[in-house]
Amino acid sequence: MEKKTALITGASDGIGAQAARMLAARGWQVAVIGRDAEKTERVARELDAPHYVADFSRLSEVAALAERLKRDWGHIGLLANNAGGIFDKRPMTEDGHEHTFQVNHLAHFLLTLLLLDRLKESRAVIISTSSAAHRIPGLRFDPEDPEMRGNDSPALAYGRAKLANILFTRELHRRHHGDGISAAAFHPGVVGTSFAGGMRSPMSLLYRSGLGRKMMKTPREGADTLVWLAESRPGADWESGGYFIRRQEAPVSRMARSEALAKALWEYSLECCRDFLSQKG
Repeated sequence: MEKKTALITGASDGIGAQAARMLAARGWQVAVIGRDAEKTERVARELDAPHYVADFSRLSEVAALAERLKRDWGHIGLLANNAGGIFDKRPMTEDGHEHTFQVNHLAHFLLTLLLLDRLKESRAVIISTSSAAHRIPGLRFDPEDPEMRGNDSPALAYGRAKLANILFTRELHRRHHGDGISAAAFHPGVVGTSFAGGMRSPMSLLYRSGLGRKMMKTPREGADTLVWLAESRPGADWESGGYFIRRQEAPVSRMARSEALAKALWEYSLECCRDFLSQKG
């Protein structure tokens, strides 16, 4: 029997690496995708799996990654859009976008659309790692400027990016579920990873301290819902377009339920990625 196939971003560490290990142990063929070449290769070597290196703060590298994946993978059962993090305020990316918004949302939007034909043919599942932090922005999410470049704190920037993950999932379902795509977003919980490693803040100290780590989930626990979504059956065990916590569909914020906002974000993201896209979406 042909192995099930999974492409996992952010798989060099944390939740992504654990999801890769758990799926490989269940017989999946996984592709380990990460930013750090040494760490990515180490996980791939452990699993005897192919690996790919790309920096999601550069959309040109995302586009090149998509070309390599299309060349190497005739069938894609799962695309796990997992890479991301929270960062101190940084200059705009070379593409002109707010760093957190691009790494957590735009890069995955572009990767998904560049792989979309292959994903449709494969009747793939697309899982986005979101967060309960999607509630942080409240009503402060402007559909005409969802990045709100440089206007507020790293936590708000992260919250907007995680809200974007849910809106993207909902709109991906609306546009392409009829083409065979099933999409879900999930909250892994507060997990002891290098998630806030790029921060100089109390949050970073919490993630680096032994006491803080003891209060958090392990990466394996954080990956559980991702693996459950991958292994179970959309339409039977879970409904496409939903947001999940601890293997259960969970309520989202009012902003995350907005169909108009989901459509507006999709159009905004298309415009941001237009130099790398043909007529897709």
